[in-house]
Amino acid sequence: MEVPPSLAAAQKLDQGSLIHSTRELAATVGSIPTAQRYAKLLDNLGFITILGRGHFEVRSSLFQPYSLWPYLIPSLQSLKRARYFGRSYNESDVHFARKKFSEAVVTLDYRAYELTGLQTPEKLFLYVGDQDSAANALKSNDFSEGPRGKIAILPRVGEFFDNGIQRVYLDSLAAGGRNLLDAVAIEFCYPDKLQVKGLFQVDLVEKVREDLSNAAMSVIQR
Repeated sequence: MEVPPSLAAAQKLDQGSLIHSTRELAATVGSIPTAQRYAKLLDNLGFITILGRGHFEVRSSLFQPYSLWPYLIPSLQSLKRARYFGRSYNESDVHFARKKFSEAVVTLDYRAYELTGLQTPEKLFLYVGDQDSAANALKSNDFSEGPRGKIAILPRVGEFFDNGIQRVYLDSLAAGGRNLLDAVAIEFCYPDKLQVKGLFQVDLVEKVREDLSNAAMSVIQR
């Protein structure tokens, strides 16, 4: 997907806030109409979510270097099209889905935990070959679709599926939020597996370094 370089102007927004307005963006890009056009394009790419009334929510991946955007967009597109399902809304849903879709590719929370042991996973994200078929299979087993669901079905978009660690890393980087911690941890644990790497704030890197060290010591002491 082509990404106009001009969209990188949005990186001048305040990184300390998740919610922004088109008026803020207009101060950078020159006018409200231009800001509205940029916001729509960024929403289509997956970097922001338009909330209405001139406001939008940003993903932290918006502030990764523009040169990384082409690598992040496939992950963002998959996340944008994610469908969530739940039945018991606990680990039993996860056990069922992993058995039902044993050929699916696991990414984000659960896969990152398997790789690093850093954070307790919250949702099971699965890349499936046919999203509609997978959704119907869950519904036929009494799962309901909605944002509270613990199972997320993702369409396969982009590449790096032959390098699972790189794909989980890019997915974590693209998703942002708590997933950034997973991305940093993966970079610490598997530096030689990553062809593409992001940039992180120093305090975040130090926090993950300390958490990984503490986790390793806990294992040794058992």
